[in-house]
Amino acid sequence: MATRDVTLTDIESTVADNDIVLLDFWASWCGPCRQFGPVFEKASEDNTDIVFGKIDTEAEQALAAHLQITSIPTLMAFREGILVFNQPGALPAAGLKQVIDGVRALDMDEVRSQLVTRPEA
Repeated sequence: MATRDVTLTDIESTVADNDIVLLDFWASWCGPCRQFGPVFEKASEDNTDIVFGKIDTEAEQALAAHLQITSIPTLMAFREGILVFNQPGALPAAGLKQVIDGVRALDMDEVRSQLVTRPEA
């Protein structure tokens, strides 16, 4: 599956209705974003069971603000509707593969357990 554009109107359903979702926050004027784009696109072709969403922070300013995006590119990964990875900066292909492998390997029962028992800040 190739990448797809994600907007404010479909972000919730995209995250809720898919097991693993990777989101790339970018802008056309951002050099590192342009470098990371082909890496993200290639990974989407190699991992067809994962939803790869692209969010143009210029067109989707409200969404970027809601998700507290302060630097681009930023990569977010959701698994079973839970944010499990959030990091700014362009990754090389090997780094993105490492993130994907790590998200796949998560014990989601343990993740949910940690969310329940985590003390409030």
